[in-house]
Amino acid sequence: MTRLRALVALVALTIVGGLAAVIPSTAASAAACSASWQASAVYWGDAQVSHNGRNYRAKWWTQNEAPPGTTGVWEDLGACGGGTTPPPTGGTCNHPNWAAGTWYTAGAIVRYTNGLYYIAEHDNPGYDPVVSTWYWEPYTCGGQPPTTPPPTDPGGFVVTEAQFNQMFPGRNSFYTYSGLVAALSAYPAFAKSGSATVQRQEAAAFLANVHHETGGLVHVVEQNTANYPHYCDPGQSYGCPAGQAAYYGRGPIQLSWNFNYNAAGNALNLPLLTNPWLVQTDAAVAWKTGIWYWMTQNGPGTMTAHNAMVGGAGFGETIRSINGSIECNGGNPAQVQSRVTKYQQFVGILGVSAGANLYC
Repeated sequence: MTRLRALVALVALTIVGGLAAVIPSTAASAAACSASWQASAVYWGDAQVSHNGRNYRAKWWTQNEAPPGTTGVWEDLGACGGGTTPPPTGGTCNHPNWAAGTWYTAGAIVRYTNGLYYIAEHDNPGYDPVVSTWYWEPYTCGGQPPTTPPPTDPGGFVVTEAQFNQMFPGRNSFYTYSGLVAALSAYPAFAKSGSATVQRQEAAAFLANVHHETGGLVHVVEQNTANYPHYCDPGQSYGCPAGQAAYYGRGPIQLSWNFNYNAAGNALNLPLLTNPWLVQTDAAVAWKTGIWYWMTQNGPGTMTAHNAMVGGAGFGETIRSINGSIECNGGNPAQVQSRVTKYQQFVGILGVSAGANLYC
């Protein structure tokens, strides 16, 4: 089972072409409006735009989703250009905006970044209402008809539930298809870049590696408990607040080490450093950590697994990004072959070719 030992700094990407340029404010008492949101523009994390008199910040890559959106990608920064009143949401709701890291007791009501309201079903330290559905549920206030919650799969996924079940017939019930689909909103470019063939190849590559890491989605946590205390790097400034033995492998890519939990938690706006157990209790969170690594981390390789598949480097480079010389360059040919065989099986299920450069 792979151990994610390499910490790769998350690089803040900035929007090009002046899309986030600040326009001088017309009212000293209000924030200046950023450049207007454009449907055709691509926005990366931290890009700011204005829309309908309010400023918004992108939490991750997005395109064609108008603020405030339905997937949680846009963070509402407040009124701009002289406006002081939030846009109407129906009824007489005046509940506070949700804030990650804030302690909420059962019954607390918040306004999420998608403009909808949620009520805490259980006490929690600021879990994301869209991700942690056990802790939160949609809430309607002001006597208005119930609001339909945002779809968990706004853009569709190239792997159907039937195909997923065919790939993982003996999987642990924790690894639900709905959890995987709910996690897609964190990185919309995953299995959505390039041609239809490339999209299916990327999905197959991700799931083939996941199959190898978890024994077919059987294992949720690392099986060798003797390793658990080894994954705390005391050299990190934030230490190991959850405990010396709390950062063992969990989830579809077996996320491990305190620095990986910290980086993934920061990227996903989840308290994974202080509550790493969330990866083994919430299926959507578990899938998100796997997609986070796939999309953002080079690991011991030279590129992310996502870029390897989208850029044509091939499946072999995804293995290098996950396990490097432990398997590649003759390190363990049998393990490489196991991954390749599963990838070939999965692209067959999805009806596309495997492409070139299968080995590393």
